[in-house]
Amino acid sequence: MSFFRPTIDSLSPYVPGLQPAAGVSVVKLNTNENPYPASPRALEALRQLDPQRLRCYPDPLADEFRQTVATVLNLDPSWVLVGNGSDDLLTMVVRAASGPDLPVVYPSPTYVLYRTLAEIQDAPVVAIPFDDQFSLPVDELINASGAVTFVANPNSPSGTKTENTQLARLADTVDGLLVIDEAYVAFADDDALALVAEHPNVIILRTLSKSHGLAGLRLGFAIAQPPIIAGLAKVKDSYNVDAVAAHVGAVALRDTVYTSEVVERIKNDRTQLATALQGLGCHVWPSQANFLLVRPPQADAKRVHQDLETRGVLVRYFDDPALATTLRITIGTSDQHAVLLDSLRTILGGDAAATTGNGP
Repeated sequence: MSFFRPTIDSLSPYVPGLQPAAGVSVVKLNTNENPYPASPRALEALRQLDPQRLRCYPDPLADEFRQTVATVLNLDPSWVLVGNGSDDLLTMVVRAASGPDLPVVYPSPTYVLYRTLAEIQDAPVVAIPFDDQFSLPVDELINASGAVTFVANPNSPSGTKTENTQLARLADTVDGLLVIDEAYVAFADDDALALVAEHPNVIILRTLSKSHGLAGLRLGFAIAQPPIIAGLAKVKDSYNVDAVAAHVGAVALRDTVYTSEVVERIKNDRTQLATALQGLGCHVWPSQANFLLVRPPQADAKRVHQDLETRGVLVRYFDDPALATTLRITIGTSDQHAVLLDSLRTILGGDAAATTGNGP
């Protein structure tokens, strides 16, 4: 006997990347974490935290962080909503705008949590396939008539990015909300923030997990026109962002110089790693994120993933037909890349030398 809705009984839950046990030494390149520490100013703010912040409930709208976002991005605070990571904000969007007969639409493959959240709401799911170059299927997304349309930009797991002109055409034409998930946008050439002022149905989502090295803090934010923000706020948990996260995150966000330095370092390391992987015969998709999507020379990604894991190197393999020949590799430190590349040379053996395999 089950006490849950049939939807929950049959639900395939979202499965995060492997997190090794404490004290286990691995090269961890599987969950797109920033390999560098958070802002020194943020770490100092954590050390000096007033204990009273732990005794009292936090501000229900995380106003210190909300105001900081508004200041840094030159917005009014009424255009900002803060979440317990951007996943919390994704949940609010789906909870508020989808359900039976209210489809959730997205290009695929992409962030698999979109499907999970839609299924929890009993919402129809329409996944429109990308081509092999991960070009956004704009017309097909429009024709799907979603109550919510998600576009991760840059996309995960491909790292590819759609031009703002395409996103603007989508925003002009879709029936419902267009959610542009910019979790990785700090590593991209540009962003889609300007579309929010031009389109009342656009929501931009961002997170401090990647660019700010604060994945463990769980802090993200949405940017949209005030009526959308007000509607999402109705369905959020009462105190969804804790006092520690709101304060430390605000300090980190204000430290723009440190963040820019770290981001540039990761982008440079991304270029070097992509070149090295191509030298091993891998196909590497062009990335504007802090990871690379890679096809090994013989397209035997599952075997390569398993062999890397036995050597203590964690990368991400997705058991999905569209991704079965690929691996997603987070950009780490130069030392981590050296271990990864040495391991791949051993695993690939003659495969890399025997193929030029840089075509898709």
